Amino acid sequence: MTQNYRDFYDEYVPLISKQMATDLATLDAPAVLKEAMLYSINAGGKRLRPLMTLAIYHAFGHTIDTSIIRVASALELVHTYSLIHDDLPAMDNDDLRRGLPTSHKRFGEANAILAGDALLTQAFVWLANNQLPATVQVQLVRQLAVAAGATGMVGGQVEDMLGAQKTYDLSELQQVHNRKTGALLSYATQAGALMAQVDVAIVKQLGEFGQVYGLAFQIQDDLLDVTDNTDFERNTYPKLLGLDGAKAALQTNVEHARQIIEQIAATVTFDHELVSGFLSYFERKN
Repeated sequence: MTQNYRDFYDEYVPLISKQMATDLATLDAPAVLKEAMLYSINAGGKRLRPLMTLAIYHAFGHTIDTSIIRVASALELVHTYSLIHDDLPAMDNDDLRRGLPTSHKRFGEANAILAGDALLTQAFVWLANNQLPATVQVQLVRQLAVAAGATGMVGGQVEDMLGAQKTYDLSELQQVHNRKTGALLSYATQAGALMAQVDVAIVKQLGEFGQVYGLAFQIQDDLLDVTDNTDFERNTYPKLLGLDGAKAALQTNVEHARQIIEQIAATVTFDHELVSGFLSYFERKN
């Protein structure tokens, strides 16, 4: 049965947030560490990545339970750790995150670093401690480690920092974002398919959907930061392509993503209407 994306969002975003907070609160860990972990987890956010995992799992006809929510939420722990570390003085040196003091401003640099470390490692506990088959657990652990590591998100963060001293061409900029943003989104889509235990070719297609979605996501964010009268910042799509070119690239990627999930629905039972709902983000006006 096809499920409306908005209904799915309204149902599962609160459940994701509640599951993470409940599980982290029960950890046998120092109080200040738990407080710092929960502070960043409870600071809000769209929960896009775990929601995408759950939607794809559900789109293949599977029922979502508490254990599946916890597995999907492991990715949000990794995403949150990355934000804590991004905000540190050695990186972006931000004082606020979502309108609140950043973790290092609230708890000090050492506790912020350790809270990020704890969230990252706890993610792998959740991936390995559930009712999924051991082979699926191993796949999830491996895929998330790759997506979050040197050849994925962390590598992209390094390339992004190097971009402060140089100007990237289009292929280089895409590589930065394929790693920094796209790697975790690609994992999010593949994780739902791996849990649903579908054919490897479909897992690969959904990984491509996540990468394409990640590029569209970055182009959209770049467009939201500019106007026709702005002197575009270096290493953005509007700077490289012009405003109209960036808008065209956005639509190309959105259409590509839509085609991928329609192709999947043409070969297996798959609620592509639910997954298509994630593309509604790109209907926002620039």
